[in-house]
Amino acid sequence: MSTAEEPADEPAPDPSAAPAPAPADAPAPDSSTAAAPRIGRAGSYSKGIARRQEILDRAIEVFRQRGADGTSLRRIAEAIGVSHGALLHYFSSREELLVAVYEHAEYRRDLAKGDRGRERSVDVMANAALANLEVPGLVQLYSTLLATSLEVETGPAKEYFTARFERVRGDLECRLREDQAAGIVRADVDPARMAALIVAASDGLQIQWLLEPSIELQETLETFAVLLAP
Repeated sequence: MSTAEEPADEPAPDPSAAPAPAPADAPAPDSSTAAAPRIGRAGSYSKGIARRQEILDRAIEVFRQRGADGTSLRRIAEAIGVSHGALLHYFSSREELLVAVYEHAEYRRDLAKGDRGRERSVDVMANAALANLEVPGLVQLYSTLLATSLEVETGPAKEYFTARFERVRGDLECRLREDQAAGIVRADVDPARMAALIVAASDGLQIQWLLEPSIELQETLETFAVLLAP
């Protein structure tokens, strides 16, 4: 595969720019307001941003086929057809790249999903998990990154998943409260505790699916709709 060198006039990365968490695999943001993921270095000009998006699009296709296979950053660069130096221009480590790939894949999924109206709280995690299964390698990548986040005190994966779980639980808790007020979710359950339980069930079932693909992931998660019915 040919190697694409980074343009000579590409701006140097701004070391003061802080990455911001973006959509993950659970409650999808409103597609009309969702911002593009920014983990890694985006550059100062639109050309640099577009180049970064192109690299992530190529990387998603690689992980679509084989997931996170433990290869080095250099080998990943070869697989997606860019130079090692070009990849380092945007991502300082393999871990940072993998987090950005996952985040970007979820962002693309949310854009493709479009505005389908508000989902019931009991459907959010089931729909998100099902969408993940449509991209082979994404669930494996998620599980690999989550395991990495538990092994270190600091790092891109640690920061991303800490923020992700807090955001997902909070969003789902708000949806549950709204559904309780609307009379479509039973009122005798604590929304915060139920949100944590649903997120845990979704993640755990996706890991089981990796080991045994016959697991009925969506149907199992939809059991919450029965359990929480008034």
